[in-house]
This record gives sequence, C-alpha cells and structure tokens, in this order.
Amino acid sequence: MQAKQNIGVNSSDTTVLIVGAGPVGLSAAFALSKMNIDVQVIDSGLDVDSRMRASTFHPPTLDMIEELGVLDELLAEGLKVPVWRMRQHESGESVAFDLGLLGDATSHPYRLQIEQHRYCSLLVNALAKRGVVVEFGVQAVDAQQDDSGVTLTLDGLDRRRADWLIGADGASSQIRKSQNLDYGGKTYTHSSVLLATPFQFDQYLEDVSGVTYCWSGRGPFSLLGLKSLWRASLYPGVKDLSSAAEEERVREWLEFIHPAAADAEISDVNPYKVHERCVDTFRVGRVLLAGDAAHLNPPNGGMGMNGGIHDAMSLTKALQSVLAGEDEALLDRYSRQRRYVISQRLIPQASANRARMATLDIELQLERLAEQRRLADDPKRCRDFLLKSSMISGLREAEAIE
Repeated sequence: MQAKQNIGVNSSDTTVLIVGAGPVGLSAAFALSKMNIDVQVIDSGLDVDSRMRASTFHPPTLDMIEELGVLDELLAEGLKVPVWRMRQHESGESVAFDLGLLGDATSHPYRLQIEQHRYCSLLVNALAKRGVVVEFGVQAVDAQQDDSGVTLTLDGLDRRRADWLIGADGASSQIRKSQNLDYGGKTYTHSSVLLATPFQFDQYLEDVSGVTYCWSGRGPFSLLGLKSLWRASLYPGVKDLSSAAEEERVREWLEFIHPAAADAEISDVNPYKVHERCVDTFRVGRVLLAGDAAHLNPPNGGMGMNGGIHDAMSLTKALQSVLAGEDEALLDRYSRQRRYVISQRLIPQASANRARMATLDIELQLERLAEQRRLADDPKRCRDFLLKSSMISGLREAEAIE
C-alpha cells in the first residue's frame, strides 16, 4: 500500500501517521493496514529496539494478535505458560495458578513468553508485505494541528502532513510534549534490574514454572522463562541505576537464588526505574496517544506492553469507524475507556502486586502464600482473580463505558 504523494502542507501525505515503531505503534499500523487505511510509521531508532523490554503476552492480547493474523508466527517462537506460580524461596513452598480456568473467556488460556522485539520484527516484516515500510532514523520534533489535519515537523525541519496522528513514541514522547499534556504520577525511589541468562532455573529449583513470582528474605524476584533463555527480575534495594546493575551485586543475587547460578553466563543486564504515570486524556483533537506515551505502570504482573497493545486495538477500531463517517466522539470514548482501565485498574493492580511482594518478613510471606493457596483452591474465586490478573476483567469494564 503506497503512501499518498506529498503535495504541500495543506494536503495529507497519509491518512494516519504513527510515531513509534514499538509493539504499540506497529500493532496499530498493522491493524489499520488490514482495514485498508493508508498509514505511515516513523521511528527515531535505527532499527527495531532489541533491548530487553517486556516478554509476557496475556491471553486477551493473544486473542487480539490472532485477529491481526500473526499469532501463529509468534507462537512458533514463544514459550506457552499455562500455569504460573507464586513461591517462597527459602521454604520452596509454592502455589500454582492454572489459566485453564479461563477457557471459556479466551481462546488462549495461557501466557506466551517471548521478547517484545521479536513481535516487533514480525510486524515490520508483515507490514512490508503489505507495502508499508517502517521508516527508521526519523525523529519527530513537533506536531501542530488544524481543523483538517496535523503537521509533523521532523528533525531537519522536514514536514509530514496527516489526517490523524498517533503518538506511540514511548515514555519520553515528543508527541505528548507537543500537545502540552501533563504526565502526572510518580517514580519509585529504588532501581530494578532485569537480566537474561541461559541458566535453567527450573532444573535446579522445585516448583518453578515459566512465570514464577518469588518472595524471599532478601527481597522479591521473578523468574521468567523464554525458549532458550531465562530472565530474572531483581530488586537490589539501591537508588542508582549503575550501582543496581554492578556485576558483583547481580551475581550475589544469582548465587542467592541458587549457588549453581553464581557463575552463570549473563547475556544482558538492564537496570531501570519504575513509574506510575497517566495523562489526563488520550486525545487532543486529531492527535491520539497510546502505550507508554500515555501511561506507565510497575512491571509487576507484566501488564505494560499488553495495556499498550490493548490501546492500539481499541484506537484503530474507533478510527476505522470515524473514517467511515461515524461521529468523532468515538475517539473521546476511546480516551475515556482506556484511561479508566489504565488509571483505575492496571496501575493500581500492578502497584498492589508490587506492594504484596515487598515484605522481607518470611513469616508474613508464608502467611500471604497461604492466602494465595486458599484462593487457588477455590475455583470461583480463583477464576475471578485470573480474569483480573490476565486483564480480561478490565477490558470488559472499559467496553461498558460510553
């Protein structure tokens, strides 16, 4: 699908211009392309960002990716996790949560573990087959709009014109800044660390599944399986990012998890800060926000990327209807729905997950684990819990908002 020719600032180069080629922007682009809506994608990076980012795809996200028509390729590269666990490290006690209880609510009652950059690469290739070339190395500087469209100024003062602009350009979004939107919220004091290693934790620790959230007297950590690697998410208890990622500190953590991991190969280390942020609106006229450009949440529960993909799918369906002649108020509804589920469900849920795991008191940890066991042993309560933790309940609530 070829973009329209640029015939001046008062005419559009494309119907929808997307800034950001992460999982959110690319999901939106592919959805629009399949709707036969003219779309362009630009990104400031030189290629797909291959740094360690999200790796968990929740059941309803997999349902959406199936709608896009690229799920089979993703499944071939990922690790299915039908049962995830909570575990107390020193005792080895654990509780299993079986996503099979959601079989009547989703076509994919499991989590899929795969790096987000693999999903992005898959979509870049799929878009190319549809004639949509993602333009890397293109930096957005400013976005100004009028009644008929949006003018995007690029680095070097080149300009693009679009009927609609989607800002999916991450937490430092230039599109959000151009619209003077407040990114209210907070940043957690202490740093977190995500590392990747070929060390097979499940061969050394009992009752570890592909997604295992762990309490310990040293602090919480998570073990996340991939097809050929494992990821460990650690909370070193220091503020400085570089200190948190020091090799000696990281290896002390690995040795604590299991002595055999002390000298394990570490293929990547990513220290990061945790945020809770959300804009007041996801729409300013013809400028629309999605993903990290609009909201950030703690990673506990793996909901950040998933929430962004949910934004993309909701937004593109609303845009499709508007472009077909329906009221633009549908885009305000998109903003209300997604802001509600992010600010009232996703952020509080991720924050509660983080707080629940934070205690260093092993006795209290075992009490909380016992509470989780009673929950898991009650099919109705457990199903309700899984509907919430898998993000299905929030999507249902949002859909009911007018």
